[in-house]
Amino acid sequence: MAETIKLKEYFGVNLAKLLAEKISKVYPRFEAKTFVRDVGKAVPALELKDRVNLIAQELNKHLMADHDYPSALNILLQILGPENPKETGMFTEGYWLMPVAKFVEAYGLGHYEISMQAIYEITKRHTGEYAVRPYIEQAPQRSLRLMKKWARDANVHVRRLSSEGLRPRLPWAKKLDIFIDDPQPVLAALELLKTDHSMFVKKSVANNMNDILKDNYEMAMPVLREWTALGNEHTNWIIRHALRNRLKQNDQEAVKIIKLAF
Repeated sequence: MAETIKLKEYFGVNLAKLLAEKISKVYPRFEAKTFVRDVGKAVPALELKDRVNLIAQELNKHLMADHDYPSALNILLQILGPENPKETGMFTEGYWLMPVAKFVEAYGLGHYEISMQAIYEITKRHTGEYAVRPYIEQAPQRSLRLMKKWARDANVHVRRLSSEGLRPRLPWAKKLDIFIDDPQPVLAALELLKTDHSMFVKKSVANNMNDILKDNYEMAMPVLREWTALGNEHTNWIIRHALRNRLKQNDQEAVKIIKLAF
């Protein structure tokens, strides 16, 4: 039986080599060997998240030595490659872009517009669900306006981001306390996605509602009840998936809503 490769092993020297090769094609002065060496020295002792952080840090060190953030970001945007046409997650075709997304998350907060545009492009190939969160915390109203715009985007990955990035309790991410305290802005964004035909988007909307139910049950349940009136098959799927945990707990209000939807 072939040995199973741990997920973290994909974020090591081989990924550093891949990034160095791609960057060198658009920026020949990039010190590829030094970059790979520096990643290789530190990465073996690290777990997945710290490996991603390390590679992003090394990208920052090696690109920012000769560039400001906008110039370094422009180099990285040139290596993104074609958009992902599939409804797949962050550990598939675009997994190698995770350190690039982390670079934007960690170093771009002083450049809101170009960083958010970069996240928009990255998410079409990988995901921007983590990178976008510090920007939401920094400028919530501005970011919410943009997320609502993205909710209407033709690209399924962008529409998904408009939900996933706003999740109050996104796994692996810092909680968005602003939306735990008041989820109404998130609910307003989800209204734009409640009939989306994409399973990728529907799962995100349902998971987002599930997050909101944990902290703001009395605000989320009436919204789900209202959605049943649409009689929309995509909305009904979202409702059922959002209430899955409540149904396991035999929540009678959840049972009533499911009966209305189905």
